[in-house]
Amino acid sequence: MTTAVVAALLHYLGLLNLSSTKGQIEQNKDARELDIVHVIAQTAHCIAQGKVGSGFDVSSAVYGSQRYVRFSPEVLSSAQGGMIIEEAINNVLKANWNHERTKFSLPPMMTLLLGEPGAGGSSTPSMVGAVKKWQKSDPENSLETWKKLSEANSSLEMHLNNLSKLAEKNSDVYTSVINSCSNLTPEKWNERASEPSRVEVVRELLGARDAMLAIRYNMRKMGEAAGIPIEPESQTRLLDTTMNMEGVLLAGVPGAGGFDAVFAVALGDSSNKVIKTWSSLNVLALLVREDPHGVCLENNDPRTTEITSSVSSIQIV
Repeated sequence: MTTAVVAALLHYLGLLNLSSTKGQIEQNKDARELDIVHVIAQTAHCIAQGKVGSGFDVSSAVYGSQRYVRFSPEVLSSAQGGMIIEEAINNVLKANWNHERTKFSLPPMMTLLLGEPGAGGSSTPSMVGAVKKWQKSDPENSLETWKKLSEANSSLEMHLNNLSKLAEKNSDVYTSVINSCSNLTPEKWNERASEPSRVEVVRELLGARDAMLAIRYNMRKMGEAAGIPIEPESQTRLLDTTMNMEGVLLAGVPGAGGFDAVFAVALGDSSNKVIKTWSSLNVLALLVREDPHGVCLENNDPRTTEITSSVSSIQIV
């Protein structure tokens, strides 16, 4: 929301020229325009929250899906110091934004789903605070858990990237395997891997699942050690049910975890099955999708036409 408001205002004021074609601005325009949106949105988000977060959500909204390494918190120190707004903005714009982002997107024929369990939200600041307290009180074990979690994250990234490469290398085989697996539970995926090229795709799919299971295990372990529900028992049951469904590659809790949301990655057309199952379990599937392109002008939203027509039909007496 912050990114959308900032980009809309800058575009309306003529300070930014957004393209209506996704991704076109980054290819044909000065990337500095997107960088300005990013800096201002990060600053506004920081002021609104009263703290410096990771910034991953804002960066993703600006640039699209990515592999992200956060910026130094000191970058936004001037935005927190209570100085004159003009000076703060000038300092932030000139600061050394040392974050790193690498292009990343889901492999073809995969759909990211986000679900709202309706179990009440969680306080991210308090959960993060509890983890930091645990890290200080038990540095050896916390470092080991953190290391294993990082390795599992890297493994998942590797398998997804390998799947993208396989899709590009032999799209027919990749498409055939994904379509087959979308109608089978994961333990039966190997049954459709009769040829070496098909075995390769299934191996990467199962590798991604194993990596996600390791991520979930270490997040639960971290939560238990810190005394907070990073993956609560109710979420665990929901995620296990989801991951055992036909065509589901993986599922987990996003962000800092807790009761806020769950996500899943489904193969082919199996996303509709996930939505129906979630609905039967009182989980609302949200209308969001993974997007590798980032901020842009939307010109095909039927609601805008309806609103415009309604406004133009109003008669002021």
